Amino acid sequence: MKQLIAALFFSFLAAAASAQERRLERPGDFDFYLLSLSWSPTFCSSGNGGKNTQQCGADKDFRFIVHGLWPQKEKGYPDFCETKEPKRVPAELGRTLFDIMPSMGLIGNEWRKHGTCTGLSQQDYFALVRKAQQKVRIPADLDQSKSALTLSPDEIEDKFVAANAGLSRAGMSTSCRGRQFAEVRICLTKDLQFRECAEVNKDSCSAGSVTLPPAR
Repeated sequence: MKQLIAALFFSFLAAAASAQERRLERPGDFDFYLLSLSWSPTFCSSGNGGKNTQQCGADKDFRFIVHGLWPQKEKGYPDFCETKEPKRVPAELGRTLFDIMPSMGLIGNEWRKHGTCTGLSQQDYFALVRKAQQKVRIPADLDQSKSALTLSPDEIEDKFVAANAGLSRAGMSTSCRGRQFAEVRICLTKDLQFRECAEVNKDSCSAGSVTLPPAR
């Protein structure tokens, strides 16, 4: 019984310390950005995707979309920072992003979790999101494919490296959902130059091959 009480006590202390550390996180206190580009057909083939008509409706054929632009530290990352900016993203601002982030739910979540930690206003953060998205060239054979593709994560990364001067595989990672490709994540300096990022890179998908479901 004493061991259980002690374990609960130390667990409480750890949680309190973590909460205190989170409160001390300051907007703008980070080292670089991580641009996450999601393969929309993978999301749309999931249970959650079927409920999102903005992104996954029968008339939609999105391929790579912006999942987010995330402030990162060399180890770890801040999130849900305190800000004087509104928590809610106005619809008139959100609509300007629908070509690259086709969901108000996604836009709002990305602002609250990540955008608040940049130290930028909503307008400036989403302007930077678009600028980061325009920085990265999508490999033509991925962007224009009409059928499912099966590739290794390494092959996907190689295609992005070939399409983007200055990008290296040490500055990016891929993620997968089971045997489906989910995202490519690319590290950028605060002025949106490609850079290496060891912690992000080591978290890449370990599957031998993944499938990119086709867009509708």
